[in-house]
Amino acid sequence: MKRKLSLFLVLALLVGMFALTGCGQGSSKLIGVAMPTQSLQRWNQDGANVKKMLEEKGYQVDLQYANNDVNLQIQQIENMITKGCKVLVIAAIDGSSLTDVLKKAADAKVKVIAYDRLIMQTPNVDYYATFDNFKVGVLQGTYIEEALGLKEGKGPYNIELFAGSPDDNNAYFFNDGAMSILQKYIDNGQLVVPSGQTEFNKIAIQAWESAKAQARMDNLITANYAGGKKLDAVLSPNDSLAIGIVASLQNNGYGTPDKPFPILTGQDCDKANVKAIIEGKQSMSVFKDTRTLAAKVVEMVDALLQGKEAPVNDTTTYNNGVKVVPSYLCEPVFADKNNYKQLLIDSGYYTEDDIK
Repeated sequence: MKRKLSLFLVLALLVGMFALTGCGQGSSKLIGVAMPTQSLQRWNQDGANVKKMLEEKGYQVDLQYANNDVNLQIQQIENMITKGCKVLVIAAIDGSSLTDVLKKAADAKVKVIAYDRLIMQTPNVDYYATFDNFKVGVLQGTYIEEALGLKEGKGPYNIELFAGSPDDNNAYFFNDGAMSILQKYIDNGQLVVPSGQTEFNKIAIQAWESAKAQARMDNLITANYAGGKKLDAVLSPNDSLAIGIVASLQNNGYGTPDKPFPILTGQDCDKANVKAIIEGKQSMSVFKDTRTLAAKVVEMVDALLQGKEAPVNDTTTYNNGVKVVPSYLCEPVFADKNNYKQLLIDSGYYTEDDIK
């Protein structure tokens, strides 16, 4: 009887040890994932992908959205630290607002990965995972260059420029990338900006809001395109701005044979914007496959919790004002009416029904 009881206790102990260590390395580890908002499709996809892939590895995940409220995001991160999260994955609303809360994370020996948006003005961000944001802008600028035949000397063409939110460090990279292609054509007169608005602080749209982009486009058309003056291209850094720009263009009579839509760029391949591309209202959108970025972040989390260095491929570009943050840059590509099916449908990112 005693032998049977002893054997039972040994088996029970082994089962208990397996439950703690044998169900995947992450089974007892809590990971905090802080996303900015659910109001944009892409952040819903990012959050869902990161959570799903981490859980598949056996991690517990505390996923929070902050409704673009900086103070709420800080509170959420504080709660994640209090709960005992071992790693924080943070897509910041305001990249410069997290200095104090990340000091608390560092004091608690919590590792921090900045997700897609660089966290600024703090030494307490360990890694950055994003897409090649300068290249995003290069893709947009190159699309305009090729669509208008600028390399062949065609022009002059009228263009208006938009930039993203000033509190998002990525917005500067997108703009710099696009202008690395377009500026020479503005300088030589092949591209004309009738509004004269080219400086970042004049073309930026706070919080990436569609309604603000629509209002600015309305004002640009009213002030600069009276009397049938043609608008040939609009640089939009992402899809939320592009959707507002499309609404303004439609309200101002664009989309007819006499007044066709201008070349219009975007980023994220949101469903509404893919529909707009198919309908000819938007020209292209830069595709950043959130599944790729999520998978890389999971690799980083895995490495950190094993006491290893996380995988990176850039150690020079992303200076947050305090230090250069080791980064992994995923590759963006562009989608337009010619290749969207291959990129978005055939890859399983969307179904045909998603974009009908």
